[in-house]
Amino acid sequence: MKILLSWSSGKDSAWTLHVLRRDRIGDVAGLLTSVNKAAGRVSMHGVREEILRAQADAAGLPLFTIPLPWPCSDDAYEAGLRIAVDRAVADGFTHVAFGDLFLEDIRRYREDHLANTGLTPLFPLWGTPTAQLAREMIAGGRELIGAEFDEALLEKLPPTVDPCAERGEFHTCATAGPMFSRPLNVVTGEIVEREGFVYGDLLLSAS
Repeated sequence: MKILLSWSSGKDSAWTLHVLRRDRIGDVAGLLTSVNKAAGRVSMHGVREEILRAQADAAGLPLFTIPLPWPCSDDAYEAGLRIAVDRAVADGFTHVAFGDLFLEDIRRYREDHLANTGLTPLFPLWGTPTAQLAREMIAGGRELIGAEFDEALLEKLPPTVDPCAERGEFHTCATAGPMFSRPLNVVTGEIVEREGFVYGDLLLSAS
């Protein structure tokens, strides 16, 4: 089983890497991320590409990117995904893993788009209670953009916010944990608002 991991740069995909390795579920041999090629950032999380590449280096894995235009239509995304899937199959990958937790429509979308491609989807975290999972991640050493991901933060979250943000309540950028050989040194940069979303920019630090 040669596994390509869908990598968002955040906590769920990072923890998926940890679980795959810990439980010896096949051979994780690469990370797959879509990148906004105009901005040079992870398309969903807005994380700088230099941090993305530092994550891959710390994880000891090659990075495969899907360069996407901005704005990006569904057709453009799906075309880029098809190219990435074909390349992965040609490189001998047999499975692709996702950090999804409980959203059935997201899982179904992934399964439908991978049907008959030669890649079998895996969902190692699926169904894990998110309150339990969030605390497992904290125990492993994790951070949120601009704020530490810890028990104090979980206590402050409104009851309508999922502690693992499965519905997109917040995004994360993994900077340390058992999936990395070393922590990433980052500092918080400018806080920006774009299209109704607030982003805390992260920068690699030399110190």
